[in-house]
Amino acid sequence: MRIGAVITAAGMSSRMGDFKPLLKIGLISMIQRIVANFQQARVFPIVIVTGFRGGELEKHISKSGVIFVRNDNYEQTQMFDSAKIGFSYIMDKCERVFFTPVDIPLFKVDTVKKLMRTNVPAAKPVCRGAEGHPIILACSLLPRLLALDCDQGLRRALSLCCDEIQTVEVDDEGILIDADTPADYRRLLECHNRQMLRPFVEILLMRENKLFDKTGAMLLRAVAYTGSVKAACQKTGISYSAAWGLLDALEDSLGFALIDRQAGGECGGGSCLTAAGRELLKRYELFTGKVQKFADSCFADCFQGVF
Repeated sequence: MRIGAVITAAGMSSRMGDFKPLLKIGLISMIQRIVANFQQARVFPIVIVTGFRGGELEKHISKSGVIFVRNDNYEQTQMFDSAKIGFSYIMDKCERVFFTPVDIPLFKVDTVKKLMRTNVPAAKPVCRGAEGHPIILACSLLPRLLALDCDQGLRRALSLCCDEIQTVEVDDEGILIDADTPADYRRLLECHNRQMLRPFVEILLMRENKLFDKTGAMLLRAVAYTGSVKAACQKTGISYSAAWGLLDALEDSLGFALIDRQAGGECGGGSCLTAAGRELLKRYELFTGKVQKFADSCFADCFQGVF
């Protein structure tokens, strides 16, 4: 079962007085931390809804394997409107989807995995009696959410289209800590400093030289979802010339075609993965998932009780 995520990051951060997605938590930004947490749990696709300073944010996170959609009307709309834009894009690309705003970046990977193990239409984490983010929804709920014109936000919208939202108890204060104000941000940094280390694995396939890595996998996934190299570039932040350069180099090195160029489609031409391209992506994702699982187990054995 494929599980994706929608992260809303379109707002103007007016109460903070600074642009929240790019605020640092340790050595990385809020948005980078959220993406890394989802990726470590093997969540894909990850859709980020941008708006205010959208170009800057997209450039900042463009190499992380995420997809961007824009809320061009961010000044007149609310977070639920941005969520609907993300849901509309992702609803036919996975079976379940996480949702979180960008200003709640400290939830743990274990929380994500615990929510993934639920088998209900909707679930949310609870820590010491308080509800937080991310929440997880069955994509079968999304058409009903998208049909609602609710000015009371996502919480109210969910209550209108879902009979019950399961609560999942977690030992994770990060689900509760947002960053609306500078005081919130200071509290968030204090919480971050108390959290333990974690392993994060990136897989690079090589022959004599670098052959295939997360960037190549990201591009193939995006082509598979959009049906167009041009659209894939727009969603991932890779330039069109760089994408074709990468694809041509991969095909030369591998000795087989990855992309099937087709007549018709967006702007007069479309593209899809060949059978060999789909197989390469499938095996790369399977391999990286197994390596990450092994790394998590080794980390627990080697670092338990240290941090």
